[in-house]
This record gives sequence, C-alpha cells and structure tokens, in this order.
Amino acid sequence: MKTRYSSFYFLLFSLVVGLAACRVGRNYERPPVALPEQYNNTTAPSDSSIASIAWNQFFTDATLQQLIGKALTSNYDLLIAVKRVEEAQSFLRQAKAAWLPSITGTASASTNFPSKNSFTGINLAANNLGDHLEDFNLGAGLSWEIDVWGKIRRQKEAALADYLQTYEGQHAVQTGLVASVANSYFNLLMLDNQLQIAKKNLALSDTVVKMIQLQKAAGEVTELGVQQAISQRQQAELLVPQLEQGIAIQENALRILTGELPGPVARTSQLSNYNVPDFLPSGVPAELISRRPDVRAQEMALVAANARVGVAQGSMYPSLSITASGGLNAFKASSWFTMPASLFGTAAGSLTQPIFQRRQLKTQLEVAKIRRESAVLSFRQSALQAIGEVSDALIRLDKVKSQQEIARRQVQTAQTAIQQAQMLFKSGMATYLEVITAQGRALQAELSLADIDRQRLSAMVDFYRALGGGWK
Repeated sequence: MKTRYSSFYFLLFSLVVGLAACRVGRNYERPPVALPEQYNNTTAPSDSSIASIAWNQFFTDATLQQLIGKALTSNYDLLIAVKRVEEAQSFLRQAKAAWLPSITGTASASTNFPSKNSFTGINLAANNLGDHLEDFNLGAGLSWEIDVWGKIRRQKEAALADYLQTYEGQHAVQTGLVASVANSYFNLLMLDNQLQIAKKNLALSDTVVKMIQLQKAAGEVTELGVQQAISQRQQAELLVPQLEQGIAIQENALRILTGELPGPVARTSQLSNYNVPDFLPSGVPAELISRRPDVRAQEMALVAANARVGVAQGSMYPSLSITASGGLNAFKASSWFTMPASLFGTAAGSLTQPIFQRRQLKTQLEVAKIRRESAVLSFRQSALQAIGEVSDALIRLDKVKSQQEIARRQVQTAQTAIQQAQMLFKSGMATYLEVITAQGRALQAELSLADIDRQRLSAMVDFYRALGGGWK
C-alpha cells in the first residue's frame, strides 16, 4: 500500500514539474531603437556626461541648493509620486505572496428545530434524540493553485515592472522639479537685473530732462523737446512697477514649488555671477535610454505589458488546484473537543480547463498583445523625444551663446552712443532727439542682454534635465 501511494505521489510530482517547464509568454527583450552615434552640433561623442553629476554639485549656488532641497522634501507633485511608489510596492508584495497557499479558518455553532412530521423530526423522536439538532464546527481550509504554466510568475513580473515604473516616474518628476526650480530662480535673478537697469535708466532720464530744461531756459530747444524727454523718462518709470510685479509673482511661484506659502525669496546672488561653461559633456545617445528616468519608466511599462500577455495565455490553460480542510466537528458541545473522535479531514485535487467563456479569455489575450505593441511604440517614442530634447538644448546653448556675444557688443555700442550724444548735445552738435533715441536703444539693449543671459542659463538647465540629470 505504501509503495503504491509513493508511486502515485512521484508520478504527480513529475507531472507538475513537467508542466511547469512549459512557461507561458516570452521573456522580455528590449526592442531595437534607432539611435544616432552622436548628438547634433558635436564633433565627437564624449565619454562622460553632466547627467552623472548630482544636482547639488551641478548647481553650486547656496540659495539655489536650499530651494531645490526644500522642493525635494515638500513639493506636492513629488510627494504624490512617492505615494504612487508606495502603492505599487504594496501590489508587489501581494504578487510575491501569490505563490503561497490560501488558508482560512472557520468556527460555527448551529441549532436546528426540524418539523416533527419531517423525516428528520421522526428520526429524532424514534431514537430519543430530542427535538432539535446541534452542530459545532472548528476547522481550517487550505487552497493552493500550482503555478503549472508560470502564470503567477508572470503576474509577479508585471507587478515588479509596475513598481519600477512608478519608481522611475518619481525620478522623472524629480528631474523636472529640479529644472523648474533652477529656471524659476534664474528668471528671478533676470528680473532683479532688469529692475536695476530700469532704475538706472530712470535716473539717467532725470538727468536728460534737467539738461533739456536748461537748454529750453537758454532758448536753445522748445517745450516739445522737454515733453519728449519727460515721455522717455515715464517709459523707464513704467518699467519699474511692471518688473516689481513680475518679481513678486515669480517669488510666489518659486515658493509654491518648494511647498511653501507665497512670499518673498531671500537671495544675494546676481545674474552676472553665473557663467555657462563653453563645454558641457553629453555622453553618447546610447546611454540616454538607461539614464533618462522617463524613458526607463516607459520601458518598465513595456516589461509589464509583455508579462501580462503571459498571464492572459496562462488563463486559457488548465489550472491545477489542491484543497484540504480539517478540524473538529460534533453534534454536542460537550463532545466538541473530544480527541480523536471529533477530528475530521478532507483533501482533494482538481484540474480545471476553461471551455467556453463567451470569448472573454481570447479577447483578454488579444488586448494584452495589442497593449504590448502599443507599449513598444510608446517606448520608442519616448527615446526619440529624449534625443530631440538633447539636440534642441545643444542648439540653444550654441545659438544663445552667439546671441549673447552680439548683445554684449550692442550694449557697449549703446552706452558709447549715449555718452557721445550727450557730449554733442551740450556742444550744440546733436539734437535732443538723438539723445533720447540713444537712451531708449541703450535701455532695450540692456534689457535684452539680461534676458539672453537668462536664456543661456535656462538652456544649460534644460540640457542637464534632457540628459537625465537631477534625480541623483
């Protein structure tokens, strides 16, 4: 008898092992993605990349570091992304536990008063068992689905990929947040610079107005010249409240990014303190897929979609389940825990094959395959978009640098023109219109230079983010 049972268990174990070798689905392989050997506007790919530099080393300004640090601990978008990671982590723990059997416990007590004219009532009366039946039960049940086709393993693989997708998504939010704080800070410094320019030109306009008023008193110019000089001063005066408004709004936006209430932002730096290096290493495009967190998140979505195809396939195959139950059962409370008479136990195994499910299982498999193909396209699209963002940032860095050099020469020319116009006006060799025109051009040139300086800093920040920097 023991030999026969041993042979049966051995055959059952061999069957399970043999079926387990038939895994559903296919293992993930990264689809081919067309990537260039180097980025645009680069003579040769560099071995290193600024993306490998931590944000607190890439941005050395103490105030900016403090703002980014606050944002990384208090920004609500990032905190929501962290909660998504925690949610996915809970589902992953659940998927890991799917390998284990399901165990339930039951405890029940019941009393039944049958009809005296019923079959049960007649038997109770005939055997002098009273007028009611009691039943007391205490037991435990076990149910275990054997992962014959690897369906549970694919479910775990999909849950792990979902978790990694949210994890990389959190990093993607962080890279965008670091870039947003840095750009907002540099924009604030630009507005500070433009406000200083406006106030300086307002003081210069006061000087020009007084000079032309003296010329009018001497009978050398008319009242029209005085009014035009005052109009020029009012134009510079109008810029001051406009820029102060922009500064206050930018400060509020920056504080909201850091998770704080709107208010002023303390700072001591100036826009002129920052210089963008002429060479910023970009690495090679092939590294971008493994460095950009948003691209990695799309790849994890593809891994999950690939695993769910296996889950859908496994749902169409037979499922092998083992069930067992046991405990104590008695018709009287006094004999409920009598050992071993009250003990009971059952064990069973079942093999269930879906036959007709109104096409639900086939539809699930078709949809899973379509979603996998869609995930492949999304992954390739994200990689292509990442390459485009890096290329755009490189172009901006190059072209804004050229604009910056031209704008600086333009400011120098405009400043020289103001000095010469004032000297010529005092000697009677230039009109007041030439003085006013030179002053207006100088104001616009300085404002434009401040904006271009900010653009180059923003291009550097966008280049850092496009390469995947800012999450370390």
